[in-house]
Order: sequence, then structure tokens, then C-alpha cells
Amino acid sequence: MFVDRAEITIVSGKGGNGAVTFRRDPYVPDGGPDGGDGGDGGSVIFVADRNLRTLMDFKYKRKYQAENGQNGMKRNRFGKKGEDLYIKVPVGTLIIDKETGLLMKDLCEDGDSLVAAKGGRGGRGNVHYKSSIRQAPNFAEAGGFARERQVILELKLLADVGLLGFPNVGKSTLLSVCTNSKPKIAGYHFTTIDPNLGVVYLHDTSFVMADIAGIIEGASQGAGLGFRFLKHIERTRVLVHVIDVAGSEGRDPIDDYRKINAELEQFDVKLTRKPQLIAANKIDLVTDQDQYDEFMRFMEAEGRKVFPISAAGRQGIDELLNAVLYEIEHYEEPEEEPVQMYDFAADEYDADYKKISAYRDEDGAYVLEGKQLTKIFNSTNFTDSSSIRYLYNYIVKQGGIRLLQNMGLKEGDTVRIENFEFEYTED
Repeated sequence: MFVDRAEITIVSGKGGNGAVTFRRDPYVPDGGPDGGDGGDGGSVIFVADRNLRTLMDFKYKRKYQAENGQNGMKRNRFGKKGEDLYIKVPVGTLIIDKETGLLMKDLCEDGDSLVAAKGGRGGRGNVHYKSSIRQAPNFAEAGGFARERQVILELKLLADVGLLGFPNVGKSTLLSVCTNSKPKIAGYHFTTIDPNLGVVYLHDTSFVMADIAGIIEGASQGAGLGFRFLKHIERTRVLVHVIDVAGSEGRDPIDDYRKINAELEQFDVKLTRKPQLIAANKIDLVTDQDQYDEFMRFMEAEGRKVFPISAAGRQGIDELLNAVLYEIEHYEEPEEEPVQMYDFAADEYDADYKKISAYRDEDGAYVLEGKQLTKIFNSTNFTDSSSIRYLYNYIVKQGGIRLLQNMGLKEGDTVRIENFEFEYTED
């Protein structure tokens, strides 16, 4: 099954906690702190792999988590860094942040990578908190938080040439005779329900050809599998519009041409500016010569290059492929409007990291919250007065006590941080 879109959750590793340890050397009764730093958490990294063709693996597994960093150890030994998690995706995959809808990166080359969720930083051990007035710090820094986010993976085929046209006009047959591809072919509508790729070898060079599965009227509005098919045309350089000039399905060839191009224009007007060659297929089945002549005159008026072929009979294929190769070699990539990208610099700098907020819960307790507050709280040793004092001084410095007092905090009221409650007293 060809899967070209998936939504998954990725979680980086949490940083390891710094260690609270002290030297216990022989004949040294009061050894100083020697707690090592925690290891950094592992990051989640996407990597483009040319050997993959579909996002099928993400249909069954929806959550991916990197390894946490190891806690620090005594004797200044650092904790082990968590293993990074590498997630392989097909070349041509877009990584999109679901919350903002912004593109994080387009992995359009083999080996392209993206650090989509950075691991938390390891916490510092108590050796870092030693000072002239604090000889034996009985606390250390907690590891940095893991980062969790939902991402959308969207695959757009990377092909030089896209075959488009109504169902059952002969696109799959044309692909099979031009390449070594073996698409499923049968005499009924919607034989192809997934795009097929093949490599055309011609004059000591090669190019990739994609059979874009049948587009129907209304595809640009989502009819049938509209968006899913049309988006795969966006990356192609040249379009080959396959038209059944024999009208063997009871359709008018000129009407087919107009409808398909109308769908392209409604989906994205840039698609109509791509070189488009007309493969007038099934010429061996033409019975109405007047209809065929009218079609050719119409295409001449449109300024289109028409190549009469019979894909099944292998007629006119060389002329078509030579023209396709010429268009590829002379193709100039149009200037694209800049796409608003996900801002990783802003992602690294969290303006609200030090901010403290407060509210009263249903029991009347005053609750303090904050990202840095939570980290320092997790680093606090509540059996050590200096560690508690460090936490309290931080809250005062960040304006937490003043905030609570403005809300009506009085002596004897309960204040809660995370799962810890204490009674407020005025010094």
C-alpha cells in the first residue's frame, strides 16, 4: 500500500539529573562534593533514505521516543548521553509541525536530516554549587525537560516527468513500455490507485517517470483521491498529458484536455506553467477521423506539442521520449515565493521559561507554576535547608511572592508547587 501522509508523536529524551554525592576518601573526614553531571537526553532526528518509497511504517506505529540521559554519578562521573533516535523517511518527505502548521524541513535529498525534537540538557551535579559559604551543597540540578510534539509527514514524489490524464487512458501502459516498472494493468477504471515510478534510460542518461493515478473532474476540490494525486505533480519538471484520442471510453478528447487542465489550475496555477506534452494515445483504435483531425487542430491552436502514440502497440514512443528529454534538459526552475518556515531559533529560546504564574485552586490553595520553577523545584532537596533557601530565593527574585500577595496571600495560607504544599509565614 502506498501511504503518503502520516501523523506521529515524537518525544526527545529527558536530561539526566545531576548527582548529589560527597568524597569519602580515607583519612578525609569532611570530603567535598563530587557529584557528576547528568547526560543529555537523546534527540529525535529524521533522515531521508532513498531506499524507502512510502510512509507505510508510520501507519502502525504512531509514537517515537528517544532515550533519556543517565543521571550523574559520584567521583565527578558524567551520566551517559541518551541515544539519539533516527527515523528514516523517503526522499521527498515534508516534516510539518502540526501545532503551527509550519514546514520544519523538506527532506528532498538522500541523507538530508532534521533534528525535530532536541533532547533535554543534563543537570549539573552538586560540585557546581560549592562556594565559599556553601561548602557542602546537598542539592543538584534536575535534568532538562523532554520535548514532545506532533508532526505531520507528507510525501511528495520526486520525479522528472509526471504522466497525467483521466483513468484508463493508458498511463500505466505507457510507463511500463518506457521503463522497467511493472504497474498493475487491466481493462477497467481506476486500475491504478497509487502512483507508480519507473526509470527511463535514454541516450546514456536517465530520468524518473511517475504515473500519477487517475485524476477525475473535481479532484482539485477533493473529489475521489484528488489532493492525494495532484500534490505529487508539484515536484515534476515536465508533464505528459496522456489523452485517449480514440474516445474508446465514450469521452471527448478535447473535453478531457480542458477538464484536466482546469483541475491543475484550480489546485495550483503554477502547475499550468510547467512544460506539458500531449501524448495522443490509442491512435491504432481511432475510428472517427474527423474527431481526430479536430483534436489535432485544437492542439495546434493551443500551441501544444502533440505526439501520436500507441502505448500498447509501442508506436511513437521514441519520438515522445526524445521530446521529454529535451524539455528536461532545458527546464529552468521558476522562482518560488518564500515559504514561512518553522523558527527553530525561537524554539530554542523560550521567552516564558522564567515566567511564574499563579492561581487559586478549588481548595483555596495558592498555586505557583513556571517552567524554570518546576526544574528548580525538582532539583530541591527538602531535607536540606540551603537547598530550600535556594528555591525560596528564586521565587522571591522572580516576583512569585509579590504575585501571591497581590492575590490576597496572608500568613497561614497554603501555597502549592507541583505536589508540595507549605504554609506561608511572614518573616
